[in-house]
Amino acid sequence: MSFVSEIPAAPSEDALAHFSALLKFETDCADVHAALAAAAPPDFVLLDVRGPALFARGHVPGAVNLPHGKIVESKLAGYPPETLFVTYCAGPHCNGAVRGAIRLAKLGRPVKIMTGGITGWLDEAFELSQSAAA
Repeated sequence: MSFVSEIPAAPSEDALAHFSALLKFETDCADVHAALAAAAPPDFVLLDVRGPALFARGHVPGAVNLPHGKIVESKLAGYPPETLFVTYCAGPHCNGAVRGAIRLAKLGRPVKIMTGGITGWLDEAFELSQSAAA
């Protein structure tokens, strides 16, 4: 018996509930890219929660830079309360997207994370934008 099958898989109904619930909390780079490339404006705000220097070196086109430690109500005042925010950071080795999502959730804002972050974006061969450092 392998380590894979040593612990039996969950019943199908439990697996369905679990995996369906994940999509309430996260999206992926391909779905974000498709939404940003669509003719209609995106129905979310993409937040790059890394620092300004990293944002300037390369970020997802259309993203807004708001470091996770600076997510406070006053910075969100221009967005209606129902605005969906999608956070991302450097990638799977970084927890900034989760930290940003926690701050947004504490402020009562709808939020998801973009799994993979910049690393995932580049893995999909999507382009980055650059801007002058703040």
